[in-house]
Amino acid sequence: MSTPAAQRASQSAAAFSEPEIVQLGREVIVAEAQALSELGEQLDGEFYQAVQILRELRGSLIVTGMGKAGLIGQKLVATFASTGTRAHFLHPAEAVHGDLGRVHPSDVVLVLSQSGETGEVVGLLPALKKIGVPLIAISASGQSTLGQAVDVTLELGNLDEACNLGLAPSTSTTAMLAIGDALALVISRIQDFRAEDFAQFHPGGSLGLKLSHVEEHMRGLQDCRIARADETIREVLVACTKPGRRTGAIMLTEVEGQLAGLFTDSDLARLIETRNEAALDRPIREVMMESPTTVEIGEKMSAAIEILGKRHISELPVVDTTGCPQGILDVTDVLGLLPEPEVETSLGEKKPQVRIYPVDGYADGSEGR
Repeated sequence: MSTPAAQRASQSAAAFSEPEIVQLGREVIVAEAQALSELGEQLDGEFYQAVQILRELRGSLIVTGMGKAGLIGQKLVATFASTGTRAHFLHPAEAVHGDLGRVHPSDVVLVLSQSGETGEVVGLLPALKKIGVPLIAISASGQSTLGQAVDVTLELGNLDEACNLGLAPSTSTTAMLAIGDALALVISRIQDFRAEDFAQFHPGGSLGLKLSHVEEHMRGLQDCRIARADETIREVLVACTKPGRRTGAIMLTEVEGQLAGLFTDSDLARLIETRNEAALDRPIREVMMESPTTVEIGEKMSAAIEILGKRHISELPVVDTTGCPQGILDVTDVLGLLPEPEVETSLGEKKPQVRIYPVDGYADGSEGR
């Protein structure tokens, strides 16, 4: 059986046109944005005191809250943890049934409650006081039960929820999230938390890949095709035959070991297309790509990805400080992270176009010699 609300929804859905629905969505976003703007203006010395407490933190930041505030708290725990502040979430109801054992006097507790009168939260305060942890609250007013019990209250003020009934937590939870983010990111900046630190806590996903170093993702020399630049093309092709998956380029070196150039599958294709079989017995340096773009060991993957995307190349040799090859990055290993080129539609709009290589070009980015 459908609920009365569901029945009313089916009857009234047709009453709203597309522009009206879009406008309603805009009104919600504008209302919350306006509240955040005002919240930013009213930050005061209480925020400074909260930051000072967190700067002196020796244990963990324990975040607690019920309902929607608790869900915001869990997100803030993730933000603090990923930006250098050890943090954990404590459910107020579970806390009074044994989970208070997680809290240590060296910790700081951040309490979230819009009203400041939430029963489960208020009931937890005496036990936290007994442990002796500093308490910071994010709440509407410092005059609430919660506000009176803590060391610092970050006041949200009297907020109107964006819900048309004024009931569903929306503006208030957005404000809580913003204040919590401000605390986390200010602490992170003060403590000189850097991209390499963030990468340590975030090794997974595309973000982790961009923050990691090229040597962590390159194909090592054992998986690369490498030869001397003074050998003939035929000798190189015979010697560099490798089973299994391979890159589309052969790295060519000088006698001393420095990288001299690249010979790609596209270069070989050009020789075949022109039926220039005699060239196969000439030194490969005569047709190789000289002084190719490289990246040094220790560089961030973000820099390598930018090079691959902007220069439309498929292989990027990784060299040491003396210019000797140490491995190679292949575009197929990072394809999902490359920026998508844009094409202009007949209506003048620009839309992303998924493409690995330039139109009418070769895999090495060249357009013929």
